[in-house]
Amino acid sequence: MSEAVVARPEGVAPDAIVTGGPVVKLPTPFGSFQAQAWVDSATGAEHLSLSAPGVEPVPSGAAPLVRLHSECLTGDVFGSFRCDCGEQLDYALELIHRQGGTLVYLRGHEGRGIGLANKMRAYSLQEAGADTVEANEQLGLPVDGRDYAAAAGILHALGLTSLRLLSNNPLKSADLSRHGINVTEIVPTHVPARAENLRYLETKRDRMHHTLDVTTPTPTEGPTT
Repeated sequence: MSEAVVARPEGVAPDAIVTGGPVVKLPTPFGSFQAQAWVDSATGAEHLSLSAPGVEPVPSGAAPLVRLHSECLTGDVFGSFRCDCGEQLDYALELIHRQGGTLVYLRGHEGRGIGLANKMRAYSLQEAGADTVEANEQLGLPVDGRDYAAAAGILHALGLTSLRLLSNNPLKSADLSRHGINVTEIVPTHVPARAENLRYLETKRDRMHHTLDVTTPTPTEGPTT
């Protein structure tokens, strides 16, 4: 895979230069995907795309479904209930395998771009009473410091310049538009709220303008024995 160097109309933000590796089969609990690693030449960050053709019929001419998923170690790996990231990842992989499309897993986005150690510091402030926005501000860090230039570079390299975006975050669509990606539709992710993340989700809805339904928390159950 050659480097993704794509001509841009005037006024369109440049993508990161990304280099793709070999395409391999990745079997998962949600089905089989075609996986490809990508390296951002400027930062050295390594990302992953997972694509599937879909098993259900889709409307003729419909744009492919794409999810940009920011790395969240606590949610994606350990299943933390403090956020909804792991459940959104599962939801996206299941839906993309059914309908067809691509998930781009963006590393270096931990804690909305502040890193794992700072995310733990923000959690400590949240336990002292701050919400997720206030905690970042008290640390002198951006509320959302993520950059989607690498994601745009990957999408351009994959030929995904017109897509349906699986997201509750309007900033992702706006940022992709700056990079010349045409978002034809924003498809919300439907993950029930939990008692442990209710305030977090309410803050994302009310202060960060995410499209979320947080009215019915799901009871949390421990592992069965």
